Amino acid sequence: MGLRVRMAGLAVVTLLAGGTAACSVTSAAVPRPTSRPAAAAALPQPTATRPTATPSRPAGPVLQVTGAPGKVKAKGAILADAATGQVLWSRDPTEPRPMASVTKVMTALLVLESGHLGEKIRVPKAAFKYAWKYGGETAGLHPGDVLTARELLAALLLPSGADAAYTLAAAFGPGLSAFLARMNATATRLGLRQTHFTSPDGLPYPTEKSTYSTPYDLVRLGLAAMRYPAFRSIVDRGFYHLSKGPGHHQYWWDNTNALISSYPGAVGIKDGYTDTAGHCLLFEAVRHGRALIGVVLGSPASGVAAGAQAAGKMLNWGFSLRTARQAGTG
Repeated sequence: MGLRVRMAGLAVVTLLAGGTAACSVTSAAVPRPTSRPAAAAALPQPTATRPTATPSRPAGPVLQVTGAPGKVKAKGAILADAATGQVLWSRDPTEPRPMASVTKVMTALLVLESGHLGEKIRVPKAAFKYAWKYGGETAGLHPGDVLTARELLAALLLPSGADAAYTLAAAFGPGLSAFLARMNATATRLGLRQTHFTSPDGLPYPTEKSTYSTPYDLVRLGLAAMRYPAFRSIVDRGFYHLSKGPGHHQYWWDNTNALISSYPGAVGIKDGYTDTAGHCLLFEAVRHGRALIGVVLGSPASGVAAGAQAAGKMLNWGFSLRTARQAGTG
């Protein structure tokens, strides 16, 4: 195993598909958060990414936003209704920051878009050397093992394997440079205007801030990825066991996303950590038929589950909100 590196005012703001903000009153900028967040903001779904099916997310009534989640120390954050696109609360949602291993969601999306999840891929020796050189966490892949792309996605998303990221990039680029070009082209297509990739895994090279995104962009990326049943079936697992078979060893991968094991209703998505990025988490949870999706970037390192703890506070507040109808009958 390699070194572990896991990787808002009164105006109504509508976030447009291109990633800019238009305001129905006077300002075109996303306002800074206050103790009382801005009115409902619309977060449009990303452009089509050719999913095989869409998740069951019934669009509920708009929520009445009151107050704000307490004691969230993340430098950047956002919480939205995954079905309606209503932004419930945010902090510096368009400020680019390093995102550590949340980067791997884009790597997974490119593989999912290919549609070749059954493709058999041989793990190259260079994958382990790559992860070791840059201090990345690995999935313990054995060079020479042959795994399907779907199995490698589990190795990428659960134990956050940089070796799996390299293997997938090499196969689907083909090659690292071509794959990075595809990652950035896909970001442009999805309207992620303040997102850039210099690695398929979020490791801090060539600089600690060269791979970056914003809470707003990452929610859109999460919405795109969660449209794929294959992706959802991986990121909501606590662990993944792959029995020994022809051409590969046995593997057992635990999910590094602490929200999955600690928050009832959590269904994903991906955590990350580096010294510069802090604790990062792109997350989604479902309760009483409502799905909330959010991001925390730069949570201080108060513990290995700092990102999950911040996400839990945001989700508890978000799920406590009521619709206008509910408020009128309360």
